[in-house]
Amino acid sequence: MFSLKNLLKISFIVIFLLSLATFILYLNLRDELPNVNSLKDVQWQTPMQIYSSDGLLISQFGEKKREPIPLEQVPQQLIDALLATEDDRFYLHFGVDPIGMTRAVLGQLMGQNKGGASTITMQVARNFFLTREQTYIRKIREIFLSFHIESLLTKDEILSLYINKIALGHRTFGFAAAAQVYYGKELSELSLAQIAVLAGLPKAPSTLNPIRSPQRAKARRNVVLQRMLVSDYISEEEYLEAKSAPITAKKHGAEIELDAPYVAEMAHQKMLERYGKEQAYTNGYKVYTTVSAKLQTAAQQAVTENLFNYDQRHGYRGAIASLRAKNNEQDQQSDTSIAITPLSSEEIEQTLNSVVSYQNLIPAVVTKVDEQSVEITLKNQQIAQINWPGLSWARAFISDQKQDTPPKTAGEILQYGDVILVVQNPNGDYKLSQLPQASAAMVSISPDNGAIQAAVGGFSFKQSQFNRVTQAKRQVGSNIKPFIYSAALENGYTLASLVNDAPINQWDKSAGIVWRPKNSPETYAGPMRVRLALAQSKNVIAVRLLKSVGLDNIIDHLSAFGFSPDELPRNESLALGSASLTPLEVATGFATFANGGFLIEPYLIDRIENSEGEVVYQANPALACQPCTSEVEPLLEPTKVETNKLKPTQIKEAERVISPQNAFLIADALNSAIWGADWSVADGWQGTGWRARTLNRRDIAGKTGTTNEAKDAWFSGFSKHLVTTSWIGFDDPSRNLGQTVYNNNLGKNQITGKEFGAKSAQPAWIAFMKVALEDQNVEPFEPPAEIVSVRIDKATGKLTTSTNKTSQFEYFKLGTAPTEYVSQDSSSDILDGSGTKQEEELF
Repeated sequence: MFSLKNLLKISFIVIFLLSLATFILYLNLRDELPNVNSLKDVQWQTPMQIYSSDGLLISQFGEKKREPIPLEQVPQQLIDALLATEDDRFYLHFGVDPIGMTRAVLGQLMGQNKGGASTITMQVARNFFLTREQTYIRKIREIFLSFHIESLLTKDEILSLYINKIALGHRTFGFAAAAQVYYGKELSELSLAQIAVLAGLPKAPSTLNPIRSPQRAKARRNVVLQRMLVSDYISEEEYLEAKSAPITAKKHGAEIELDAPYVAEMAHQKMLERYGKEQAYTNGYKVYTTVSAKLQTAAQQAVTENLFNYDQRHGYRGAIASLRAKNNEQDQQSDTSIAITPLSSEEIEQTLNSVVSYQNLIPAVVTKVDEQSVEITLKNQQIAQINWPGLSWARAFISDQKQDTPPKTAGEILQYGDVILVVQNPNGDYKLSQLPQASAAMVSISPDNGAIQAAVGGFSFKQSQFNRVTQAKRQVGSNIKPFIYSAALENGYTLASLVNDAPINQWDKSAGIVWRPKNSPETYAGPMRVRLALAQSKNVIAVRLLKSVGLDNIIDHLSAFGFSPDELPRNESLALGSASLTPLEVATGFATFANGGFLIEPYLIDRIENSEGEVVYQANPALACQPCTSEVEPLLEPTKVETNKLKPTQIKEAERVISPQNAFLIADALNSAIWGADWSVADGWQGTGWRARTLNRRDIAGKTGTTNEAKDAWFSGFSKHLVTTSWIGFDDPSRNLGQTVYNNNLGKNQITGKEFGAKSAQPAWIAFMKVALEDQNVEPFEPPAEIVSVRIDKATGKLTTSTNKTSQFEYFKLGTAPTEYVSQDSSSDILDGSGTKQEEELF
């Protein structure tokens, strides 16, 4: 029998040998161990976030969800829960817990699982530098690294690293991100029961998370609560209350505050170009765009509502599906005896959950059909009613050109068991609806510096990620005419020049046919002043102007507005809008008229901040001003500290591409497209954009655009500080926008007839500008220097002394005003489009 002295000797020898073996093992592994000094300056891999100009979150990009927070912002109950569960002697040991390690080793020797004895420090070592493989050599490396970490960092620093680094399931890293994903809350807002659920996740986040395995999560939560109770972190009363709480976790995404997915994707792509995928997704950049919540929301609503209106006036295409069909045998015996098996609540719920809906469309099932109303069941067995005002629009769709007769009863539209889409009106009533088949886009920019104020690339990003604002090159129709007329003003024409509005018959040698461009509508007024021709969008006059100026000169002039000359057709159809441009390109061109002649470059990102809130990029756009002030400070959020501000940036002046006189004359003529080109005509139609008069703003200008066969419809218009382009059409180029006939069930203000820019695209523009301009003062387009105004005769464009309806004032660039007074016979004063007096029709 060993004496105590011998036992001590043997123990000493064993400890010495173990220590020597450990030291030798450390020497062998030392060179393989990672350098833990990097923990002193950890760069957290946090996702990129996109914001509006007023600080609302639009979207978040990055696989890893993490929101690093300092330890002082971590709730004490979470710290207590982690210490009680993961490492109750954390503040006492030196990285390795001897008691826990001994217990784990003895357990292994006895064939019992006593835990892995991993301290919080060891878990930090594993999470930052090692893998989760279950090997002894990994465990030894983990221990050695823990010693290094403890010598380098304080306990609080180690705990902070752990709280922000640990993986907690559903691609969340750190407890702040987990609180958002599982509960949609900040850490400080969690209850004790919810904190305990999160504190139980590090053991096995995939099998214990409360979304995938609520029962296991509950059992693990109760273990955490029990350990907190034993460690005196909580009272018996708190323990019992938290233990009895239900599991309330569910998947939450980033808390999006502004729905602008097309804007988010535009910014996303710009960030990838600037920083590359790895940096953009992990460096925690905050990207502040130029769009505002107010204008973006208004644009989204305008596009959506306009698409619904267009789609519904063309007719109802029927239910998505039918859950019940008529019993054919009984139907043959009697028209009134139809056997229909009642729908079960399970069948309805299952069907509704399977329907994909977009925007504000809500899936529903028809569960009762009355004379002029239907009862519908929504998700969660909610019962609602669609009354006749919400149904009466739904005459059957036959084709884009034709609709069936208006319905008189609900049974002509819907049947029991029909699966449909509905929308809820602001007053709470429901209306039958459907997913629009047409597409649309809207973009609004500042003509002062190119900042994109709003952008909507389609009906729904979920339905189609194709951004029609920047990616859809569509024929622009008459939206091209202001640029043609601008070239004409640079080549001898004035707004008072007369050009013959008469049919053209021109032999095309290359095609072997006669080219006959036509007006729309196909009416001709004879000699017409240029101002009135632009306002009324006369096609043949645009062609005559192009021929007079010359195709090469026209293309050179159009390229000054940012249009690529290589993408402009080199034939006379250019005057009718055969060029294909994106809505953003069109809006950029129109901005030159709004800002007095400068070419601005559209931009979306105002500034970029890093994860520390420091501004690492600030936009410095060229400004439409001449001369400009010498310096300008970039705008930052008022909440940002002064140290975040970038140094004042030297201002950049935008390039002037047309004279201020040319820009003003075209802008004023486009104002006539809305308000009329003849003061003496009170209510007569004088311009294609007259519907915008509902805005009651005299400081707006605009131009409609419709392509051949109405495949595309446009309206582009502006005030002095906002340019907006609206487009509508089908992604399928074989379809045109068609036409509609009067629906007797609807009011007198409905749109009927052939679709074109003023009917199809302009309503969205009007709806948006009504919101966008409501806080802006009226600012008329003021004549610049070297613009004169003289009274002219409306029939000839010559000077006149008459003050009756035959005359009006007109603007001219200095030196271009007429010098002759009108004579009694003015027939020889008509210009034919080549700049010479007309003696006979040339074409």
